[in-house]
Amino acid sequence: MAKKGGNKGKDKKVVAKNTKKTTSKKYTSYVVTGDTVERKNSFCPKCGEGVIMANHKNRKTCGTCGYTEFKSSTHAEPIESKE
Repeated sequence: MAKKGGNKGKDKKVVAKNTKKTTSKKYTSYVVTGDTVERKNSFCPKCGEGVIMANHKNRKTCGTCGYTEFKSSTHAEPIESKE
């Protein structure tokens, strides 16, 4: 025979609340001057035109193939030998 009473809601799954959906801000990657549209970021040299690289603080990265270009750091000081 089965037990009487059951779980009484102990095994109910927790349903996540609706989260806000973020939109991709593609309009921030372009500059409109007069009748022309220019891109702020460069294209990936491996993937070709159409794949724009992400611009980070210290590097540029392609999200498709993973190609990375590191920017030269202006804050880095040369290491001097102690003599």
